Amino acid sequence: MTETARTDFYAVDELLTPEEIDVRDRVADWCAKEVTPRINDYWERAEFPFELVPAFAQLGIAGGTIQGYGSPGMSAVAAGLVAAELARADGSIGTFNGVHSFLAMQSIALLGSEEQRERFLPEMARMEKIGAFGLTEPRHGSDAVALETRARRDGDSFVLDGQKKWIGNGSIADYVLIWARDEEGQVGGYVVEKGTPGFTARVMTGKTALRAVWQAEITLDGARVPAENKLANCRSFKDVSTILDRTRYTVAWRALGVAMASYELALAHCLSREQFGQPIAGYQLVQEKLATMLAEITNMQLMCWRLSSLADAGRMTAAMASLAKRHCCATARQIVADARDLFGGDGILLEHHIARHHADIEAIYTFEGTDHVQALIVGREITGLSAISGRRR
Repeated sequence: MTETARTDFYAVDELLTPEEIDVRDRVADWCAKEVTPRINDYWERAEFPFELVPAFAQLGIAGGTIQGYGSPGMSAVAAGLVAAELARADGSIGTFNGVHSFLAMQSIALLGSEEQRERFLPEMARMEKIGAFGLTEPRHGSDAVALETRARRDGDSFVLDGQKKWIGNGSIADYVLIWARDEEGQVGGYVVEKGTPGFTARVMTGKTALRAVWQAEITLDGARVPAENKLANCRSFKDVSTILDRTRYTVAWRALGVAMASYELALAHCLSREQFGQPIAGYQLVQEKLATMLAEITNMQLMCWRLSSLADAGRMTAAMASLAKRHCCATARQIVADARDLFGGDGILLEHHIARHHADIEAIYTFEGTDHVQALIVGREITGLSAISGRRR
């Protein structure tokens, strides 16, 4: 039985189209050849693997589901499969793509004017220009709606002042989408181009997860942005929430990718590692853990596939995406912990890869809405009561 067959226990591949399988397999093959052999060294040194970007661009996956403008226009299922395969190889690479292809590019595709889409997206699809998404602030994470960054009109420009934190790709991006409130209190998205005076980005250090992708602390001190760089169709924070709702489902797929990688690594280890005269895979306690891990992965595969199918049909809701993000990330977190446990002492050595996944899942579990916030979004949907605002929806 192949590794794929071991993980695809319920033949979920039979639910996929040939096009979805093709892009999934192309990405998986590239990851196996280019990412897995290199990534531990970058992760340990906390350096971004710039050398991988040109070959990554050749995969033609940047932009995900965006139609036109040089983007692949793939299905939501295919985009999810790609997200899973990148995370299966490495969470940092998955995060790099998630920020660039989904948060940054999707914001421009959905909220930009036709002129802005034509101006920014083709070169981002070719990955000649890298994007970032600047929403989170030092004092505002889960309550992002309270953002303090300000934008004031000054002639044919907007002047931005404020701070952002945890901005993936923020220090390397050519286009950083900064969300700020204007003088009337309305939220807008502003594309800040690399080299803009008054814009500084400092790479955050000391991270214990996703070490091979750089998050930045950004300071905006009178950063002047041309008026034509303000997203034309962003009217309120609800538009920002729409972007997060439409990209959050890919985080569930990324959690699935980390879980599958961890299970496969643990299974291979248990079959080869001998103790007390036989492979540890032959012991009851080990088999019970492996069976539980596989059951949960199968659950996640079916959930992710169904959610993305609903997205393709235009039927995915914010609460559906939140439920999948919450369930898959929490489940993956447990699977990775069990896999690391099965490695024993070897589980804390980078050379076995499981230690990297064990650290990275903590970040995936947290970003794009914590477990608790996702629960409140689902709770509001099923009860009609908002535990965040205390008001009926």
